[in-house]
Amino acid sequence: MTDTSLYRSLPSVDRLLSEEGVMDLAQTYGHELVASCLRFLLDEARVEIKARHALPSWTSDWTGALCKKLKERTHASLRPVFNLTGVVLHTNLGRACQAEAAIEAVTRAMREAVTLEYDLGQGKRGHRDAVVSELLREITGAEAACVVNNNAAAVLLMFAAMADGKEAIASRGELIEIGGSFRIPDVMRQAGCRLIEVGTTNRTHLCDYQNAINENTALLVKVHTSNYRIEGFTAAVSEAELAVLGRETGIPVASDLGSGALVDLSVYDLVAESMPQQMLRDGVGLVSFSGDKLLGGPQAGIVVGRADHIQRLQTHPLKRALRCDKMTIAALEATLRLYLRADQLPQSLPTLRYLTRKPQAIKTQADQLLPLCQALFGAQFIVRSEACFSQIGSGSLPLNTLPSWSLTFMARDGRGRTLESLSEYWHTLEKPIIGRIADNKLWLDLRCVDDDKALAQALRDAVPPMVSSP
Repeated sequence: MTDTSLYRSLPSVDRLLSEEGVMDLAQTYGHELVASCLRFLLDEARVEIKARHALPSWTSDWTGALCKKLKERTHASLRPVFNLTGVVLHTNLGRACQAEAAIEAVTRAMREAVTLEYDLGQGKRGHRDAVVSELLREITGAEAACVVNNNAAAVLLMFAAMADGKEAIASRGELIEIGGSFRIPDVMRQAGCRLIEVGTTNRTHLCDYQNAINENTALLVKVHTSNYRIEGFTAAVSEAELAVLGRETGIPVASDLGSGALVDLSVYDLVAESMPQQMLRDGVGLVSFSGDKLLGGPQAGIVVGRADHIQRLQTHPLKRALRCDKMTIAALEATLRLYLRADQLPQSLPTLRYLTRKPQAIKTQADQLLPLCQALFGAQFIVRSEACFSQIGSGSLPLNTLPSWSLTFMARDGRGRTLESLSEYWHTLEKPIIGRIADNKLWLDLRCVDDDKALAQALRDAVPPMVSSP
């Protein structure tokens, strides 16, 4: 057939819409969406004719092609996955999984009108941070608290409210960059303050801050280097030391803590992390941290500290632009209430539950799933149960590891592409399985697996066409 005859053989949208199968789909998905998808398919067919001088194979079954396209168009792009990467707080996978109490609170807030900014006692407008601020005061001992939509926003607001048009002093070794090329010096410039770098990359002393102070100094800054570590010949000024200097000079001290643990992690045999409670006791005026890292709640930026400093943040014009919505407030409040029953946190807070899992319990999971995986994938892969190390976070605490256990897949043909093909196929599943490839193996770290049965069923559905059982 000539290209002209191929183009003429394509049915019109109206004709396709009159077919019984297409009419059924229109009842389910709506006329407009079905018609739009049909026009897309027809355009795709014309492109194929022009490029290959032939009709696409799927034109023999327009209803089937339409059904597939409709599912693609209506399928949610934000999908649940099995996080088997070994990174508990994985930035690209949404960081902290929420507690059931937070999920229930968000559902209520989405379904009904809520007292977001309504004071029931006075019968008039209130402040949306009020309930969360009260909980943060109780947990951290702060005089006041402020909540915005992430920690980057919290840092921006601190600099803008406290040092706009003035100077802020920070150690050169703490001018970090985090994901997405987000850099502390850039944030300072956007906030309108001038950065004064002191010390060197590996060593900064208190006298470096002292010597840099002048009449334009508005803020002394500490930044927690959570995504890297400098070792060897080093020196740094602690928050407590800087707070003393701040009191002597009358200059506020602000600390960007980052991960924000609200409980002593060493109690759970984890590496102890700096806590806002201690920084406030040491005299730091403002401390910011994330809600969706070690705190285990929703994405939020939290600032705790002196009441007069927090008031400057709350009244700054940026605060409204950076404020949280009702779902975030609901989830954060519910999460913080769990901290009032700290002895139950490992059971009620998913983040802490995953971090405190014992390697032997994870090994038991791996050993139980191993025979199934060997039966399903043994033709092309050597499947083993192996010890490994999990990571607390990808951008937060990436250097802190936890003993864990994995299922590993090694291609019998020794080809890395075979492993990549398996991993890519797993990404196409209804609930994708996300592992990691390292040392010529595909690793499935089971630290974050709550439901063994669900994972077992997913693995049964995860056998690609290239794999056949022995």
